[in-house]
Amino acid sequence: MTDHPSEKTGWGNPLLTWHKVWFNTQSGTNSLPSNLPMIALDTPMDALLDSTHGKPRLLVVDDQPINIQVMHQVFAGDYQVFMATSGAQALSFCINNPPDLVLLDVVMPGMDGFEVCAQLKAHEATANIPVIFVTAHTDAAQETHGLSLGAVDFIAKPVNPAVVRARVKTHLTLKFQSDLLRKLVFMDGLTGVYNRRYFDQQLSVEWARAARSKLPLSIIMLDVDFFKRFNDRYGHQAGDDCLRQIALTLKSCLKRPADLVARYGGEEFACILPDTRFDDAMVLATNMERRVREQEIAHENSGVAPVVTVSIGLATLAGDCDGDALALVGLADTQLYNAKQSGRGRVCGAILQGSATRKMPVHDGE
Repeated sequence: MTDHPSEKTGWGNPLLTWHKVWFNTQSGTNSLPSNLPMIALDTPMDALLDSTHGKPRLLVVDDQPINIQVMHQVFAGDYQVFMATSGAQALSFCINNPPDLVLLDVVMPGMDGFEVCAQLKAHEATANIPVIFVTAHTDAAQETHGLSLGAVDFIAKPVNPAVVRARVKTHLTLKFQSDLLRKLVFMDGLTGVYNRRYFDQQLSVEWARAARSKLPLSIIMLDVDFFKRFNDRYGHQAGDDCLRQIALTLKSCLKRPADLVARYGGEEFACILPDTRFDDAMVLATNMERRVREQEIAHENSGVAPVVTVSIGLATLAGDCDGDALALVGLADTQLYNAKQSGRGRVCGAILQGSATRKMPVHDGE
């Protein structure tokens, strides 16, 4: 299983970050960082703005380097500060590496700040990034126009450091709260992992990426063995606790930010493993089956073992395929059925390649 890019980053130092981006911009390379640190979704709100946590990312857009340097001095202690000296650079940066907030000059050669803001708000990937205009032109008509385009605030030059810091912190707090609320729509209320809706959405995204880049994509379907018997024996409250513990166990098995586990329905879970070959996915699935057993959740009425076990189906897309994402999920579901028919408490897998399917050996968890 290959490392996820965001696990490797050298962009943690704000001053080093500013100089790196400044050098790239001046030399015309436009090689902006593609592996910025991510902020965990379950981080408390006060920690999101704590500089000891992954620092929020600010993009300063201004065609005058002295203005960028001033902003860097104001924010470098608590934020990662990036820069762009033109509207085109700002748009490219935001699309490839969305910052948490943009401080945007209005008057720039070529594409002005108003046009940059309008394009950011028109693009789905950047529409929720807060934009604060920082400009020497502060007449009411310009301010009204900027706010109508979707900006959240106007700050006059020359900036007052205390005022600009306070406003940025306020808008970042609102932004993080909004992000968390949007994420709650995709969370399963019982187990705390993603829900079926998010799984379906991300599967489409990852399938398209795998097809475009010719990289493998693996899907795991997992079902708790004899779960109805568990509920009948121990009660539904114990059943809920069991699902929560299994969800935590599965989540702990995933080490890369791009991997995800979701509750697919009832006692069934599913995982998406981008850029993961079949052999690596089989190792992970086998580890999941073993780790669930090791929780030693008593299940006296199981037909497999005296503890809770799971059956797992694995499917991997390898190379070009004539089908779609549903074909991969269908293959994983078929492998899950095979695992159950083979005695449960085990892993079955297959590779989807072209119009053919290759079945692989069954892993018995006992």
